[in-house]
Amino acid sequence: MAITSMPPERAVPAAPWHQRLIPAGRADRTGPDWIDVAIAAACFAGFTVPVLITGNGIGSQTAIVLFGLAAVVPLVVRRRRPVAVTVAVTVVLCAAALAGIRFTPWVSNTGPAFAVAVLTLADRRPRRESLLVTGLALIAIAITAQFGLSWHPDQDQDFVQLFIAIPAWLAGDALRTRREYRRDIAVQQQLRAVDSERRIRAEERLRVSRDVHDLISHTLSMITVRAGVARLLLDEQPDEARRALTAIEHASRSGVTELRRVLAQMREPGPREEPGEPGLAEIAGLVDNLRQSVAIVDFHILGTPRSYPALLETTAYRIVQEALTNIVKHSRATHAAIEIRHTPVELAITVLDSGPAAAADSTGSGLGLIGMHERVSLFGGHFDSGPRPEGGFAITATFPVDNEPHA
Repeated sequence: MAITSMPPERAVPAAPWHQRLIPAGRADRTGPDWIDVAIAAACFAGFTVPVLITGNGIGSQTAIVLFGLAAVVPLVVRRRRPVAVTVAVTVVLCAAALAGIRFTPWVSNTGPAFAVAVLTLADRRPRRESLLVTGLALIAIAITAQFGLSWHPDQDQDFVQLFIAIPAWLAGDALRTRREYRRDIAVQQQLRAVDSERRIRAEERLRVSRDVHDLISHTLSMITVRAGVARLLLDEQPDEARRALTAIEHASRSGVTELRRVLAQMREPGPREEPGEPGLAEIAGLVDNLRQSVAIVDFHILGTPRSYPALLETTAYRIVQEALTNIVKHSRATHAAIEIRHTPVELAITVLDSGPAAAADSTGSGLGLIGMHERVSLFGGHFDSGPRPEGGFAITATFPVDNEPHA
């Protein structure tokens, strides 16, 4: 389990109401959507059918119907082909002006078809492209309006499409910008999630590597010392040699078991129950093993033991384990002292030995001390190590704790 602090996620804005009308994924289908068909039908029913009923249009009934349908039918595929739809509606408006056909109640065939086409264009296409297509469409409509006014002087023409296109384009561009903003937010959240997962995995690998280092170093050091004892006493004191070999067997078996547990953490969790992490209660076993290598070992627990988070107890165990391993490997100490102090605000661990001060670091790589310091830093604690003025080496680690009980 790694300790990480993740920044709060930024909330993604809710989808606009007009997007929530369309089920997810339907905007990208190849066929027309019901909302597009409804818009096209509404435009025809609201602006061409009244002309047919009242007779206020200009041109034959057939021409009015054909031009009215030609102006709205392209809207059925407006989201799939926004440029083509805008061009098609523009062509219909230009042709109607040149032919002198009015299929809406107002001058210049004012109606929503061109506005819907421009809005969809600005919503679906890049800003520069939508501006270019809209501008060319307005120029074409303006030029044909002049020709239509010359060819049909009895009919009025104006440039009302400009005032329709500007707000429509602005609305469509705002929708596109909002959608791109939401997409960018989603991408950033995905990137943060991937980065967080990578960081957690890296921290977990580092933690496992520390555990493997501490475990192997401690186990092999104990085996080496006891094997040397067994070799020296094999002929003269076979009983002592037998006890040393028994200690080697026990250390090897327990080391293999714990190594399997540590490496199992790198697999995906399964239904099988894994052994629990070692904690403060298991430190007594480390002390017993050390007493077989060092003449005198004092172990004291001060204060009232309490319940700590499981990860903190495992970290404390690893600190003591690495400290005792350093005593066995690098120090010629004949006396060691381990003290665990419980207070309301901190858990303190002290490991002292009486070996030569220079021997503690003379043959080691220093990675053990670095690992201990990193472990303590994860909890915001304090770690100190170094020679003692009276001789020997000292390691101290303090962990700040709260007053809340932990299971």
